[in-house]
Amino acid sequence: MNTGEYFQESLETISPNALQAMQSERLRNIVRHVYEQNEVMRNQIQQRGIDPENIQSVEDISALPLMNKDLFRQCYPLGLCCTAPSQLVEMHMSSGSTGTPVVMPYTTADLEQWAECMARCYRMAGARPGDPIQITPSFGLFNGGFGMYHGARAAGLFIIPTGAGNTPRQIKLAKDFGTRILTGVVSYGIRVMEVMQEMHEQLPSLKIGIFGAEVFSDSMKKKITNGLCVEVFDIYGMTETGGVGTLGMDCKAHNGIHIWEDHYFVEILKPGSEEPIPDGQQGELVVTSLTRQALPVIRFRTGDLTCILSRKTCDCGRTHVRVAPITGRVDDMLIVKGVNFFPKQIEQALMQIPGIGTNYQIIIEEIEGIQEVTVNVEAESSVTGFMVEKVLKEALGFSPKGDVYPIGKLPRQPGKAQRVFYRAKDGTLR
Repeated sequence: MNTGEYFQESLETISPNALQAMQSERLRNIVRHVYEQNEVMRNQIQQRGIDPENIQSVEDISALPLMNKDLFRQCYPLGLCCTAPSQLVEMHMSSGSTGTPVVMPYTTADLEQWAECMARCYRMAGARPGDPIQITPSFGLFNGGFGMYHGARAAGLFIIPTGAGNTPRQIKLAKDFGTRILTGVVSYGIRVMEVMQEMHEQLPSLKIGIFGAEVFSDSMKKKITNGLCVEVFDIYGMTETGGVGTLGMDCKAHNGIHIWEDHYFVEILKPGSEEPIPDGQQGELVVTSLTRQALPVIRFRTGDLTCILSRKTCDCGRTHVRVAPITGRVDDMLIVKGVNFFPKQIEQALMQIPGIGTNYQIIIEEIEGIQEVTVNVEAESSVTGFMVEKVLKEALGFSPKGDVYPIGKLPRQPGKAQRVFYRAKDGTLR
């Protein structure tokens, strides 16, 4: 068993030329696969007037059609599947809170690919065989718990599969079993930190925190790092790419998220167009899965905003491209008083205030045809509304309304945290 800092050293440190040759071969194979096995995908390619045999390298990828979530929902449940039903062994799906859910089916090979990507992430964070790992995402239709589990098995870790909730018990188990690695959604990492403080508990064995599924500002990372006394890693993946960790994670250099390029080819496009964005400039991440069987995505518009940080070899020795942590989503941008901003900018500003809590609300409402924003925050008694207003005005260019609440007084949602709410005319929040 490999016990070093890499899970698959030859692939994680592959040369750029060898990587491009591998990507081109895998792209040819995956385009041929979806064209032959799925009518919807075949029609999409034919409508572009493309002969799959003309796709010879990743340099030809711009000729292929783009996909988005709408196509997944139109083809619910398995209209995009590229294998026979008898080959499927597992499925996961998005929450479906905004309509028809996105379904991702898996073959045995797909689960192995998922486990491989996750195991690379664990090893990159410093996990070693036998390390106790506590998996707090739920084990159900949401892919988080199972993805963490499949990867931990492949990496040879000692799994404590707690799933979500019952935070005092989570902390007791972590203490009893000497949990070294804690995984979860970002907001649950915050909850564990809060309950530990309430219980006056410490977890001396805990060294690594791997969190994802939500936008993760640098300020919030610092708060969790200090609150849990761990090294924090930002893991990335989504239902459409096969689940948590499939795309990659940041390494110990913490200088961008490594994308596992032997499994995924990424592009940065101008939102709403097919125009490529130069490295270093922000745009929408577009992903092509090169090795998945049941449902490979071809040029999938993720809606996530990022940029290519570097294509050079990282200090950690890995050669895979690094992208910036996700700033937000294309459809998350808010426009208030003529100012464009993203919720992450508010979080980044708030977390710089000493004594500020980790729970907050951004409430958007329309008053006499004008968009107004209210920012409610939790904070210690030393934090005043004037302090919050001053910081937000500097960050946004205007002063939003809002109140300061004692720690623990704003509502919390199970699972992913909801930060942005819209107030209806009857006063209810949605």
